[in-house]
Parts: sequence; structure tokens; C-alpha cells
Amino acid sequence: QVQLVESGGGLVQAGGSLRLSCAFSGSTFAAYTMGWYRQAPGKQRELVATISSGGSTNYADAVKGRFTISRDNAKNTVYLQMNSLKPEDTAVYYCKATLIRFTSWGQGTQVTVSS
Repeated sequence: QVQLVESGGGLVQAGGSLRLSCAFSGSTFAAYTMGWYRQAPGKQRELVATISSGGSTNYADAVKGRFTISRDNAKNTVYLQMNSLKPEDTAVYYCKATLIRFTSWGQGTQVTVSS
């Protein structure tokens, strides 16, 4: 059973940086596409970034050039480096693991960016 545990969220001033981590367990991490999503109050959950098993990345337009997704298959962990944070980045950030039709979500970590 896949389990995902996010960490690294917190309160940061605009222009600051945070690095989120998502620890994966219960299956073969290297085979999964991993993603970060976020949900702000009153809004739908949206894609932030994904990274395939082969290392290909994809970003939402709103975070391109500011956020970087990466993975460490030896540590079964996916990261989201967030730089130049803006108040509109405030949301709960969720980690997602996907393999064909199987999907698993983490519990989320809060990121709050003050102006």
C-alpha cells in the first residue's frame, strides 16, 4: 500500500523560498510518476508540477521559472523547490503518486506566503 508523507511547509514572506519533501513508501518508487498539486481556499485543486519515472518534468505556467520538481530514487523522495514565492502561492500542497490507473495522495502540507 503506497503511503505519501509531505513535509516542509510553513509561513514565509513574499520573495522567500521553501522546499517541500514527499516521502514515498509501500511500492517501487522509481516506477511512479510523481506530482505536486495545490489547493487554495475556495478553489479547486490544481497541478503544480510533475516528474515522470524517467525524469521528464512538467510545470504549471504560474510556477514556471520559480519552482523546481526533482526526485531522489535512492531516498524514495520527491521534492519541490519553491523560490520567489508570492502570496498567491498560498495553499495546501499535496503530493501524488501515479502508476497507470493507480493514484495515491498525501495528506498535504500548508504553505502560507505573507505580503
